[in-house]
Amino acid sequence: MKKNNSSQFELIFTHSDAQALAASLVTECNFICSDNSITVLETAESVVDLRARWNSLMRGLIASEHALSAAGED
Repeated sequence: MKKNNSSQFELIFTHSDAQALAASLVTECNFICSDNSITVLETAESVVDLRARWNSLMRGLIASEHALSAAGED
């Protein structure tokens, strides 16, 4: 695969607080949230761009998960 090839990924995951995680994704990507499941489909014109989108998405999800965990610790 060449760096300038159009690429895509689909990420499907479950979380007990999927609605809250989905709220954190509103500005990051297109997604579908149903019950405890979130599906993200990203497309980019190059592998480099897709990798950057993946990294941003993961950083956002990790930060949101940490915030949810901290909020749950009373």
